Amino acid sequence: MNKFFLVLSASFLIFAGVGCHSSGNKNATSSADSITALRQRLADSVKQEFSYAWDSYVKYAWGHDGLKPLSHSYFDWYPHSLVMTPLDGYDTMVLMGLTSKADSAKRLILDSLRFNYDMSVSNFEITIRMLGGLLSAYELDGDKKFLTLATDLANRLIKAYHSPTGMPYRFVNLKTGKTTGDTSNPAEIGTSLLEYGTLTKLTGDSIYYKTAKKAVVTLFNLRNKKTGLVGDAIDVNTGKWVGKESSISGGTDSYYEYLLKAWKLFGDQDCKRMWDSTVIAINTHLADTSGGTLWYGHANMDTGIINLPYYGALDAFFGGALALGGDTTRAKSLQESNFKMWELAGLEPEVLNYRTMQIVNGYYALRPENLESCYYCYHYTHNPEYLYMARTMFQSIVRYCRTGGGYAAIKDVRNMTPDDMMESYFLAETLKYAYLIFAPAKTLDFNKVIFNTEAHPFKISDL
Repeated sequence: MNKFFLVLSASFLIFAGVGCHSSGNKNATSSADSITALRQRLADSVKQEFSYAWDSYVKYAWGHDGLKPLSHSYFDWYPHSLVMTPLDGYDTMVLMGLTSKADSAKRLILDSLRFNYDMSVSNFEITIRMLGGLLSAYELDGDKKFLTLATDLANRLIKAYHSPTGMPYRFVNLKTGKTTGDTSNPAEIGTSLLEYGTLTKLTGDSIYYKTAKKAVVTLFNLRNKKTGLVGDAIDVNTGKWVGKESSISGGTDSYYEYLLKAWKLFGDQDCKRMWDSTVIAINTHLADTSGGTLWYGHANMDTGIINLPYYGALDAFFGGALALGGDTTRAKSLQESNFKMWELAGLEPEVLNYRTMQIVNGYYALRPENLESCYYCYHYTHNPEYLYMARTMFQSIVRYCRTGGGYAAIKDVRNMTPDDMMESYFLAETLKYAYLIFAPAKTLDFNKVIFNTEAHPFKISDL
């Protein structure tokens, strides 16, 4: 395996033209053929590791939300399982051509998934994982039972938006509709445009997109008008900011992402205008340079002055967003930073002080964002450098996170101690992006889909 990866690294560099002089079309064709073969072998390796992780789930956690790989057990988010891992991972199985695994997951989902439970759930998490998964499954598979489940779930979740401002409460009871969680954040408020818009498109009922968009427009209008920034905590009843830290990190990240992607997915010009204004504010106030590459720090939303040089695994999504938005120059610089962060300890940390390059929080939660940005950068530049980065990341995940019962998160990348947790997004996102960057382009037409923040692909179309 090590020898193979050494050869692979050299091949990527040769293909990029490093240390290689003009030697005619024959050699160029040979290099291209070689890189195609190497990419296929890597794609097959990712598929093999996905199968291993899924088989571990089947063996130890079947019917439950997630796998505990060290104790060979399972966990559920709530009193009743929502079979989160099978649903989150279903479209990855379809894209990988793992037909028998996809069929068994589909049977489990359709036979057991119900939502009429008296339990309070996270509106944000259930929207991106469950509603997004059901909608993507329907668009890929065509079985109307997926759409029926999606509509039932959305009709329960939409009650979270019954606040005085139209911005959603954080939690909603699936059976009673009771809401809790008055203080929310931009990500949890603004991350349903893609799911609700897709449901509107598929059902013809405009209430879903109108509801999600009202929340987003309200939030956007509450930004600081001088800096253009939003904070990190807001009261959804009053619209008053109770936390004024602005960043691209968790708690805000997917709000930005969905402004861009709602424009790309539905052609929504309001979202384009909001994205254009927002990305200027981000690049004006949060962008920072250290060590010769681009980073994004934390600032007060009112002053726009960076007061915390922190960047981490969740922030790494922004390189892909910049590339999707057309700014490949910044995207390439930021991906250099992302890869520096990854190589610092062998896996990326949750939080890094980018000025001192000291790890602040060493947890690695099997997150996908770095691979995601690699995928976007490769699509828009075709630079083999990103194949090398993706290969390095995939290899290190296998090296440090593979256990005898699946894949485990890492408590601290400074000592690589495993944690007994494999979240569903490892199958939905991390291994999907790792696979797609190596797989043939025909596997998924990048230009015909937009991924939600859980990497569920939705077909591009006007509402």
